[in-house]
Amino acid sequence: MSLAIRPSTEADLPAIAAIYAHAVTHGTASFELDPPSEAEMARRRSAILEGGYPYLVAEKDGGILGYAYAGAYRTRPAYRSTVEDSIYVAPSAQGQGVGRALLAALIRDCEAKDFRLMVAVIGDENSHGSIGLHRSLGFEPVGILKGIGYKHGRWLSTVLMQRSLGRGMTEPPTLPIP
Repeated sequence: MSLAIRPSTEADLPAIAAIYAHAVTHGTASFELDPPSEAEMARRRSAILEGGYPYLVAEKDGGILGYAYAGAYRTRPAYRSTVEDSIYVAPSAQGQGVGRALLAALIRDCEAKDFRLMVAVIGDENSHGSIGLHRSLGFEPVGILKGIGYKHGRWLSTVLMQRSLGRGMTEPPTLPIP
């Protein structure tokens, strides 16, 4: 069976929570220090979906290999056309194109909803895989926040990248003011 990218369901939450827990505990993609519970992950997923944003999973042979979602970049109304992406891939599936498939689908879904800009906030400037993935799908680097977080006994920087979506900044947003 080939890799399928689909909207997440509640049944996916145990796998999503496990993937994220590993990323929190062992990685620098998230600046959280303690993995949230499955109930908290369910609450977060519901908030994303209720906001009208996509929340996707990558599935192969019945197993969840990764997940991705877009959410509000900032909550103030002027930012309503800008989303921030988040992508997490199970350790056993990294380097196999799962992240690329998730991000490409996330971009398509956000364009279909008429979002105009996607921002990537990448934890750790040494996250060359994530930086390369974003660059390969049209993201451009726009800055580095040096030493903004402290995790795993070291100061971490955050890389900011962005990509226009759909009509980009060619005309005013069509999304209503919340």
